Amino acid sequence: MRLAAASDAQARFDGERWRTRCLHCRAHLELRADGEPLGATSLEHVVPQAWFGRREADAMAARVGYDPDDPRNLALACRGCNQAKGTTHDARGPGDARALDVVTALLDRRLARWREPDA
Repeated sequence: MRLAAASDAQARFDGERWRTRCLHCRAHLELRADGEPLGATSLEHVVPQAWFGRREADAMAARVGYDPDDPRNLALACRGCNQAKGTTHDARGPGDARALDVVTALLDRRLARWREPDA
């Protein structure tokens, strides 16, 4: 999770905690310095892992190096948004036009917030 925060241009580190906002609803999120989530913070696979290898999601998978665990595909989200996406858009799959639109918009948002993490 620390890598998701370190590669998020909106995340700020104060020496003890990472602070950022949910990729979906913009709720405040926090992590400890070691990456341990605080409160409702969860790790989001923006392009769902199950979509990799599916023809309909190929263009999105290419944007993150065809690797579901590529840091560009990992974002911080509140638990509620992450779970809701998992039972709706993720579950419907990339063949569903609305699910494809939502995940594409989320990936665009994640990549717009991307920064190279410090080594």
